[in-house]
Amino acid sequence: MKILVVGVGLMGPAAAYNAISDPDVTQVGLCDSDRLKLDEAARKLSSLPGGEKLTLHELDLGDTASAVELFSTYDAILAALPWSASLLAFDAALRSGVPIVDLAIPDDAKVQELRFRAEHDNGMIVLGCGLEPGLTEIVARQLAAELDSIEELHIKCGGIPEVPSGPLGYKIVFGGRQLPLRSIDALVVEKSEPRLAPRYSGLELTEFEGVGEVEAWHEGMMPWLLDMPEFARLREGSQKTIRWPGYGVKATLLNELGLLSQEPLEVGDVTVTPKQVVDTLLYPHVKLDEGEGDITLFRVELIGTKDGERRHLRADMVDRYDRELDFTSMARTTAFTGAIVARMIARGDISACGLFTAEEVVTGPLYDRMLAELAAEGIHFTMTTTSIGEPEHNVAD
Repeated sequence: MKILVVGVGLMGPAAAYNAISDPDVTQVGLCDSDRLKLDEAARKLSSLPGGEKLTLHELDLGDTASAVELFSTYDAILAALPWSASLLAFDAALRSGVPIVDLAIPDDAKVQELRFRAEHDNGMIVLGCGLEPGLTEIVARQLAAELDSIEELHIKCGGIPEVPSGPLGYKIVFGGRQLPLRSIDALVVEKSEPRLAPRYSGLELTEFEGVGEVEAWHEGMMPWLLDMPEFARLREGSQKTIRWPGYGVKATLLNELGLLSQEPLEVGDVTVTPKQVVDTLLYPHVKLDEGEGDITLFRVELIGTKDGERRHLRADMVDRYDRELDFTSMARTTAFTGAIVARMIARGDISACGLFTAEEVVTGPLYDRMLAELAAEGIHFTMTTTSIGEPEHNVAD
């Protein structure tokens, strides 16, 4: 099978590495408009086992005809792109009839349009297929299947530098030059009702083994998760981002000052966007320098009943920067997930027409395969089941 990875930022080379490692994959294409980035990725990957499978494609996705021609020579496509560029990739994939998996958080305004097109064109799009969204929702749904009814769902996930430094105690671990700071409110469930909470509120401290104390605050649940029947009667629900302690207070201050706004302002004779100014000023302090490592922290918790007994289920994961291969932990946990799903599709394990999110297609045996393949890359989950009021029983996967 042949896999095409579109986008050679921080995520693309990690996805390509995961794909070339699969003996069933015969060709892995890397596609980008930047030749220098393509050559840099090739130098990194070509000497690794399976590197001979790598093919480089210099392409501007705005050239629809060339994109369709290229896409049609592959069995599945993984988009590791900003959302605006992903839309161009979706168009080419639907025109070529090749399934496409995307790592990005979808734009709600475009989802229904994409759904209609995918169904009309008999195409397949899998959205939000990285770490968060992606693994967080996949694990949440699988744990939900182990219960008869669910009362609470709480997700905590985030990437942090190994050592906090700079004004925010944070480094950009996902790639790009923009800080993952937003001003919009966060979706939560309280007393069985969905509602909006201020972003960066609900701050709580928690601990992860081998890392220590970190903080988590409201980032917002993925709205489509609440449409699933498993979570229809959820009493309490939250999805929080993890950072080193102190970040949430600083982000709240920036937000309250209006510095995270995307609305243009007139400053003298110049029009500026506050968020862009913040990104530009802070980037030298928050860029991940060469040799700096990151940590990904992941926790999904459910409370519900099974056979009349209340239970607490928890999935934990701690992953670290791979210094040998020079892949950040965020790239490993995000890009590997998308690459695994792309290969499942190319292999024929997943076949359907329409638009889907990751947890809709990675279920049952495919969920087990996903965890096994991540474990083979050194990404391990620890599952804990507690009968409330009874001792814990731990199982490491």
